[in-house]
Amino acid sequence: MSQKLNIAICSYRSAPFGGGQGIFVFELSKALNNLGHHVDVISGPPYPNLENTIKLIKSPGLNLFRTFKFQERLKIFSEKKNKSADDWYEFISTLFGGFPELKTFGNRAQTLLDESSYDIVIDNQSLSYGMIEVQKNIPLIEIIHHPITKDYRYDIQFSKGIIQKISKWRWFSFLKMQKRVSQKLRVISTPSHNSKKDIAKDFGVFKKNISVIPNGIDHASFIPMQNIKRVPTQIITTASADVPLKGLDFTLHAVARLKEDYPQLKLVIIGSPRPGGHTERLINRLQIDQNILYRSNLNKHEIAVEYAKSNIAIVSSLYEGFGFPVGEAMSCAIPLIATNVASIPEITQSFAELIPAESSDAIELAIRKIFANPETNQSRADAGRMHIIENFDWQKIAKLYEDLIYKTIDEFQC
Repeated sequence: MSQKLNIAICSYRSAPFGGGQGIFVFELSKALNNLGHHVDVISGPPYPNLENTIKLIKSPGLNLFRTFKFQERLKIFSEKKNKSADDWYEFISTLFGGFPELKTFGNRAQTLLDESSYDIVIDNQSLSYGMIEVQKNIPLIEIIHHPITKDYRYDIQFSKGIIQKISKWRWFSFLKMQKRVSQKLRVISTPSHNSKKDIAKDFGVFKKNISVIPNGIDHASFIPMQNIKRVPTQIITTASADVPLKGLDFTLHAVARLKEDYPQLKLVIIGSPRPGGHTERLINRLQIDQNILYRSNLNKHEIAVEYAKSNIAIVSSLYEGFGFPVGEAMSCAIPLIATNVASIPEITQSFAELIPAESSDAIELAIRKIFANPETNQSRADAGRMHIIENFDWQKIAKLYEDLIYKTIDEFQC
C-alpha cells in the first residue's frame, strides 16, 4: 500500500511553547504532510502552531485551566452558550480538583470524527473513552509517550501532607479511564523501549500491541551557532516549574553550592515559574535568585540561541518517556548532563554525562568536571549532534509512522 491518505491527528491540548505535546503535533503533522498525505489536526485549547498546509480543526472545550480563580472559571462557564453535558462535566469535575479535559476532548473528537472520511486517526495520548468508539469505525493509532502513572508516583512522593496527597489523587483520577481504554486499543505507538515496558506493566497492555517509534528532533533548527560567544559560567535547563518529574529542585540545590566557587554562575531555565509556587520559594530560600534567568514563550531559533550562549545543558528529569530537551541540546552540540533514567540513555547513548537521578551532588560534580575539561566534552557534544542527525531525523521517523499506518489500515480491513 502506498496511496496518499487523509489523516487526522487528535490532541487534547497542544500548547506550542509548553511541554512536548505541541512540538510533537507540529512536527508529526508536518513530516506526514511532506510525504504527500493530507493531514488535519483536531485539537483542544491551547492550540498548536502548524504549517500553513495543515488544517487546524478546533475542538473548543472550556479551557478552564487558563486560570485558577474560581470567579473567572465561573464566568467562563456562565458565558458558554448551549452548554453540553461535557461542559457541565468539565466545570463540575474541575471545581472538585479533577482534570476532565482528556475525557471531554475524546467525546467531542468522536462527534467530529463520526461525520468525517479520514483513512486513519492518530490520537496523541488522550486515552479517552471516545477513542474506543472511534476505533470501531476508523483505524486508530494511539500515541502514549509514557504512562502518566509515573507523574502520579512522583507527585505523590514529593507532596507535603495529606491534603496535598488527596489533591493529587483527585487530579490524577483520569488514570482509571486511561488504564481501561489502553487495554482495549488495538494499536499503540510509544517513543522508547523503556516506555513500552512501563506501559505494558502499569496499564496492563500486551506488548505485541505496542510499537516503538522514536520522536524526531528538528536538527535544522536546533543548530550550533559559532557566531555566538558562550558565557563561560552559564548553564541551561528546560523544566516545567513545580512539576516534580522534571527534577528541577536538584539542579537548584547544585547551583546554590556552585555559586560559592562560581559567583557569576547563571542558570537559564526555559520555562516560566508559577508565581509564589514551590520553585519560586525554593529559589528565594537558597538565595540564588540573582543566579536564575527564566526564558519563556521562545521559538526554536530563540531556544537555539540560548543553548549557543550556554556552556552546559542539564536534564535532571526523574523520568522521561522521550525527552525533547535531551535531543535538542545534543542537536545544538552543547555538552549535556542528563539523568540515567527511563528513555534518556536510549537517546544519548555515550554522548552525554549520565548521572543518577535525584542527586544534586551528582549534578554539581558533573558541572565541575565539564568546567574543568571543556575541550573533551565539546568533542563529545559535536559527535552527539551527528548521532541525532543520523538517528532522529523527522523524515525518517515519518516513514516509520507511515509503515505503521499502512499496517494498521490493512489489519482493520481484514
